[in-house]
Amino acid sequence: MHDQLINLLITGTLDTLFMVGVSGLLAFLIGLPLAVVLVSTSAHGIYPSQPINQALGWVVNITRSIPFLILMVALIPITRLIVGTSYGVWAAVVPLTLAATPFFARIAEVSLREVDHGLIEAAQAMGCNRKQIIWHVLLPEALPGIVAGFTVTLVTMINSSAIAGAIGAGGLGDIAYRYGYQRFDMQIMFAVIVVLVIVVMFVQMIGDHLAQQLDKRKL
Repeated sequence: MHDQLINLLITGTLDTLFMVGVSGLLAFLIGLPLAVVLVSTSAHGIYPSQPINQALGWVVNITRSIPFLILMVALIPITRLIVGTSYGVWAAVVPLTLAATPFFARIAEVSLREVDHGLIEAAQAMGCNRKQIIWHVLLPEALPGIVAGFTVTLVTMINSSAIAGAIGAGGLGDIAYRYGYQRFDMQIMFAVIVVLVIVVMFVQMIGDHLAQQLDKRKL
């Protein structure tokens, strides 16, 4: 039983890390540009455009307002179309990505908005175009906050992956539901909780350390 539990936890942890890793990468690659567009097209941005800003804002807000469990079920036809199945690790990547992207975009948007506007004006006075301002002023200055926000996003995704696992996506959530809840095995349930806590603490520690190092370099 002990060896079986260890094997279950190892498999579940790897599945959870895979789900969160792939979804997190996609959320970062989509969410960060989305945040840049939201900041740049705002009234005081470098590409002011009220229609674009409002349209993207509505999309982000609507997506964020849907609970993950409902979103995952609603996306089953789309998930099946994209990955060919509505069960398993790959099936969880689609709803996890869609749920995490607007969440991270809003967090990154806050970090980008906190960049000192005087730096942007100084860059404009030096003749920098708008793309150069984004790449050499906005993103570098906001990077520590973006990393910290992405860490929060990853932690949230780990929690969501447990929910996804409970309805057929695999990972630690699946183990907790099938073996811990359905079989009333508190040993497995407690073991899953411990592993989740360790994973979350490790991710948070790495993210905080990286954000602090980037903040020191910026100074």
